[in-house]
Amino acid sequence: MPFMNSDDALESMEALTPAEVATLFRVDGKTVARWARDGRISSFRTPGGHRRYLKSEVTALWSQRLTPAR
Repeated sequence: MPFMNSDDALESMEALTPAEVATLFRVDGKTVARWARDGRISSFRTPGGHRRYLKSEVTALWSQRLTPAR
């Protein structure tokens, strides 16, 4: 297994807000929350209670899309 420095670890843990994910997919923020509820993407809560999504998972979901958002 290759050595992962702290910058690599932080980059792999980079998180996006619901608004950032919604903008990327051109959907409403409630759609992103529904995707999380339905298990299409996982989320976690910040200490302040805000939902965040791992950038790596968002990127994987983006690469799986079949048609562009309208």
